Amino acid sequence: MLLDPLAQVVTLLQPATPFSKRGSGAGRWRVLRTEVGRPFYCAILEGACRLKADGHDEIALEEGDFVLLPSAYNFSMSSHSPTTPEDIVHTSIVLPDGEHRVGNPNDSPDVRFLVGYCVFRSPDAALLSSLLPKLVHVRGVDRLATLMQLVGDEARAQRPARDVVLERLLEVLLIEALRSDGKTDTSPGLLRGLTDERIAIAIRRIHESPDRPWTVAQLANEATLSRSAFYERFGRAVGMAPMEYLLAWRMALAKDLLRREKASIADVAERVGYSSASTFSVAFGRHVGLPPARYARDTSFDRLLQAEAASSTETGSIA
Repeated sequence: MLLDPLAQVVTLLQPATPFSKRGSGAGRWRVLRTEVGRPFYCAILEGACRLKADGHDEIALEEGDFVLLPSAYNFSMSSHSPTTPEDIVHTSIVLPDGEHRVGNPNDSPDVRFLVGYCVFRSPDAALLSSLLPKLVHVRGVDRLATLMQLVGDEARAQRPARDVVLERLLEVLLIEALRSDGKTDTSPGLLRGLTDERIAIAIRRIHESPDRPWTVAQLANEATLSRSAFYERFGRAVGMAPMEYLLAWRMALAKDLLRREKASIADVAERVGYSSASTFSVAFGRHVGLPPARYARDTSFDRLLQAEAASSTETGSIA
């Protein structure tokens, strides 16, 4: 069975509980954000503004642009006109139509946008999101703004099956952004690995058959490269060694099977490529820090996610 590694990673991330709103800016303004890794996304509906994220050059955003930061930390959005420290906005003004205004509340807006956050419910979110680009900038793909609008509308509604619909919409939004022909940084990760035809073959084989007893030599043969060339090329593209990636993917799958599917330890061991439950338990405990049975029972991570979801109802600023 052919599997899409990018779709698998996004699905396994379990994006949920979006927080989005309509915003606008007029005059000179700047909003600074310091986050804890929540995915941030923004669609420019009209006008222009600027975005500066740590480790990246400033981007001039214009109508039709979409930006995704899978693990946003420190970044800022500002008016297209240059700003000073006096222009920093700490709290937006909510206009009568529900739009969040930064800058002058009385002037016509220079820019209108949709901004939002979601949370990744996967207990392996840090690892999985590290496989994605640090920043994605897509220009002129209208369906991304449409998807964001659907996400925002669904988030504010109280319709049946709301959470299921939101989860699917967010998966589509993230996949659509990641696969679009836009500007992405060149940092190592899954997306960069999939753009290398030879390395992409090996990645797909791992995802198609995580239960196979892969070796570097076998994966190199799949990629039709020498062992040394494959090892060096894989590490340069993906940011980790082939066996490290294989282990990380197996453990991510195992966590998902234990928590969401409530599979038995023996079944999980077989499905992720271990010859016995005991061998798997040792590897899992070394990688995760907990034996699989205890991990499957642990609810502390679920409580952490609930607290984070509750905090996403904040209303103070544009993002």
